[in-house]
Amino acid sequence: MDTSTIGLLYAGVTLLLLFSGMPIAFALGLSALVFMAGFMPPPMMQSVAETLFSELNNFTLLTIPLFVLMGAAIGKSRAGADVYSSLNAWLYRIPGGLGLANVFACAVFAAMCGSSPATCSAIGSSGIPQLVRRGYSEGLATGLIAAGGTLGILIPPSLTLILYGLAAEQSIGKLFMAGVGPGLMLVLLFAIWVVFKYSLERRQALDAGDEHAILEAEHFSWRERMESLPRFLPFLALIAAIMIAMYGGWATPSEVAGIGAAGALLMVVTLYKCWRRKDMDAILTGTIRESTMIMMIIATSFLFTFVMSYLGVTQEAAQWLVGLGLGKWAFFIGVNVFIVMLGFFLPPVAIILMITPIILPSLNALGIDLIWFGIVMTILMEMGLIHPPVGLNLFVINGIAPDIPLSRIVWGTLPFIGLMVVGIVLLCLFPDIALWLPNHF
Repeated sequence: MDTSTIGLLYAGVTLLLLFSGMPIAFALGLSALVFMAGFMPPPMMQSVAETLFSELNNFTLLTIPLFVLMGAAIGKSRAGADVYSSLNAWLYRIPGGLGLANVFACAVFAAMCGSSPATCSAIGSSGIPQLVRRGYSEGLATGLIAAGGTLGILIPPSLTLILYGLAAEQSIGKLFMAGVGPGLMLVLLFAIWVVFKYSLERRQALDAGDEHAILEAEHFSWRERMESLPRFLPFLALIAAIMIAMYGGWATPSEVAGIGAAGALLMVVTLYKCWRRKDMDAILTGTIRESTMIMMIIATSFLFTFVMSYLGVTQEAAQWLVGLGLGKWAFFIGVNVFIVMLGFFLPPVAIILMITPIILPSLNALGIDLIWFGIVMTILMEMGLIHPPVGLNLFVINGIAPDIPLSRIVWGTLPFIGLMVVGIVLLCLFPDIALWLPNHF
């Protein structure tokens, strides 16, 4: 059997296992073991444990459980509701201020948490009922929270960027720096759309001449605004400490993750009194569960790519891609479309660890910056989180707002998917949006 046939068979078996509902780690590991047994010398099976251990014996991987601990600590508190309430109190005078408060709250929470579903849940549980009560359409209310939640995998700290850095052998610190500009760009694009859509819905309410909740004025006194700060500013201080330590070169990503985890635990214990055993059990159990899942995926994905490389599948695929003779931008567009298609069915973790080793040689051959491409790839996977049929954020939103039909949530996210496409176009035209920080620090 030639290498191409083995490669297609390998990919087909893996996708079949993934689509069967089997956990990602088990699907990747099982397909790798099957092809090791069928196409590799028997002694190679004895090296499985050694291969898994050698790949996990990496100090950089310590960032994952520490950032997960940071996100779990913040996610188990009322931090999301407090961030949202404080921003709403300060932005209420701006047209669409309530919507802007939700967008910015998602951005701030994403910078503290790094998890898209957690960001959706924390901000959406408070934000969506308020937005609907104030007259915002259900599509806009759910769409902006679903899209805002995706910022969790782009704005550092980001587990997705850590996994891409490991798969592409790129500096995680530089990837984190590269995520700042595009993250702020998407926040700005989302904010512009929210203000525009709010103005449009408000004008429609005025033209209708009926009493509408969107026409009601809201007011916060200076005292109320100042009282909202003590629960908001400490988290901004934590974000600032992480950014300064990382971008100032004072600490490695692993050390920064330790600072963030310790700071987050201190915050939730002092501000939210989460010091009881049941509170700490929830935080630590959640951290262990998610970290173990991610580590298992990483270990089995390395075994998966090891088998793929040993059988020559990676090299054959790379030669085939280069042999197509596509130019830089034709190849870039083709890969983007392929990643979007995979996003219809697979989560970001699986896409990164399965696709990156295959396209890496072609990216290098065409002179595409791997740091820059990592950011583009992350935005593409943000789109996968909010488009059907497997858009995770859609189901998170549907869970916290069950009275809103899923179809309405999907239609509400479409403009934000369009804005992400605009963001990728802007990154192509102005790559320094992503590369300025990594190149200057």
